[in-house]
Amino acid sequence: MVRVYIAKITPLLIEKNYGAYYRKIPAWRQEKADKLRFKEDKARSVGAWILWEKIQKAGQVPQEAVFNLSHSGDYVLCAYSDAAKAQVGCDLEEVKELRLSVARRFFGEGEYRHIAETKDPECKTWLFYRYWVLKESFMKATRKGMAIDMRSYEIGWDQEGRPVIAGKPEEYADAYYCREYRMQGVNAAIAVCTTDSDIGELQAIEL
Repeated sequence: MVRVYIAKITPLLIEKNYGAYYRKIPAWRQEKADKLRFKEDKARSVGAWILWEKIQKAGQVPQEAVFNLSHSGDYVLCAYSDAAKAQVGCDLEEVKELRLSVARRFFGEGEYRHIAETKDPECKTWLFYRYWVLKESFMKATRKGMAIDMRSYEIGWDQEGRPVIAGKPEEYADAYYCREYRMQGVNAAIAVCTTDSDIGELQAIEL
């Protein structure tokens, strides 16, 4: 089963709290945070790892569990699967302005057309970010990341409006399952993509 967690990074914006959490994370993660300029970026980097550590301490997470992290705005996200050899990717993106030029350049023709032809401005903006996090989560699940051409596959929708991976490259023959999340008060698009067909609800925890 894939379990998905979200947390707010606000506590880490306080210098004392940030220092306490920073000292708890591995040296390589500290170095990653040190390379970031702004405190918000540092808080997101440290907070994402702290979220994963809290999840491990709170439950019976298999040692070989595959996990993935994401962060944007005030939130960090973690998804992991306890299924053997499962692949999982997650993505979180704060919803800001519509970036139609990005969709034109990086999205598939059908995806771009769907966004461009959507009339309601708010729905159009949200649709862009929904596509973005779904595509990112698929790429992260494959462990190839940006090495995959974002135009080589498309996000489609089944009869019940659920996202599906359509026309993916032949080397990714496994079945991938997607799920979106919306959480009240969180202005962000959230998605998970995985080879594990059992995807749980989004759970909020405190750092």
